[in-house]
Amino acid sequence: MSIQTIGIIGAGAMGSGIAQACAVVGLNAVMQDVNDAALERGVRTVSGSLDRLLKKGTMSDAEKAAAMARIRATTKPEDLAAADLIIEAATENEALKIKILQNVDAIAGENTIIATNTSSISITRLASAIKRPDRFVGMHFFNPVPVMALVEIIRGLRTSDATVETVTELSTKLGKTPIGVKNSAGFVVNRILCPMINEAIFTLQDGLASVEEIDAGMRLGCNHPIGPLALCDLVGLDVELAVMEVLYNAFNDSKYRPAPLLKEMVDAGLLGRKTGRGFYDYKK
Repeated sequence: MSIQTIGIIGAGAMGSGIAQACAVVGLNAVMQDVNDAALERGVRTVSGSLDRLLKKGTMSDAEKAAAMARIRATTKPEDLAAADLIIEAATENEALKIKILQNVDAIAGENTIIATNTSSISITRLASAIKRPDRFVGMHFFNPVPVMALVEIIRGLRTSDATVETVTELSTKLGKTPIGVKNSAGFVVNRILCPMINEAIFTLQDGLASVEEIDAGMRLGCNHPIGPLALCDLVGLDVELAVMEVLYNAFNDSKYRPAPLLKEMVDAGLLGRKTGRGFYDYKK
């Protein structure tokens, strides 16, 4: 199956990043969200990201204009109906995702593939929300999408080989490296990464070292490009908490329990870069 038009539900960091990745390789992207303000932020994010490529000399003005022209922003779900592939990239909330997928299923074409960008939720369980679970698959992109090279392709129990093959080929066309992953809470990367971040929060909570010292320890001692607490700020503390709760509920293992400090910071609205403050203060 040839994919030419991709529908994307959500104009946040992930949705706008996916739209950019599609547009720069010549694919049409229809980005849908609930209001114009969210869409305007998403389009501005793409434009700003492409401007950085202009400054580096890796993109021309004409190429930027062409890429932006391939992105259509809309508040109407029915505008996704003609897409060959629809990717749900909403907040990491299972009930919300199921509701969105049920609405998508009602307007999608018979041959349309439906994908989710979930970072932890069961693909098989989400697939039960639609009539054609064989055409449902996980496509887990990483933030920031235009920079990060990986896509996890997650097969649900009823996902067809043809669906997996199609989205794997598409991921390669987007300049990404796809890896095949079995359906399990957190998949591969977040099954490893999020408990590490959570443990870093425990070390901070226990007063073993400061935020800066913990991050320096992992950067300089383990050769990580960014410390775990700074990475949590980038991803979002609410996302980290959501993933840890999925892991804890799925495996019923205390090693996945979310750090109390993480819960308290989310309750306080200290979600990281997107709110201006998390483990670091971005408003200075």
